[in-house]
Amino acid sequence: MNELHFASRIRQILNQGPFNAATAEKLRKARELALSRQRPERAAYLRWADNMFGSDWGWADFSARVVLPVVVLVIASFGIYQWQQQQRLDQIIELDEKLLTDDLPIDAYLDRGFQNWLKTRAAEE
Repeated sequence: MNELHFASRIRQILNQGPFNAATAEKLRKARELALSRQRPERAAYLRWADNMFGSDWGWADFSARVVLPVVVLVIASFGIYQWQQQQRLDQIIELDEKLLTDDLPIDAYLDRGFQNWLKTRAAEE
């Protein structure tokens, strides 16, 4: 018997007829107790945080479903950044190596962008 079926059966029994005073009083007290224990509804814009931080908003209930992907994302971003920096450094080293050994093709010396780069590089040094 699932929860909805169970609730439906209870509703049918309660709707069948009058109860004696003692039963009605017990039902009233049970309802008041249930309402006093009911958790207040969170504001709509904070409902997502209820699942992330837990019911008491403490850090003890911080979900691994949030922490693990964030840690993986940070590590992956750092790794990609380091890899790109290494690629740039390798390209600069290769270009400097070709400049020093005169292995550059003649088209490189005719390229205006390359000439401008050489001028700015010389001005920096």
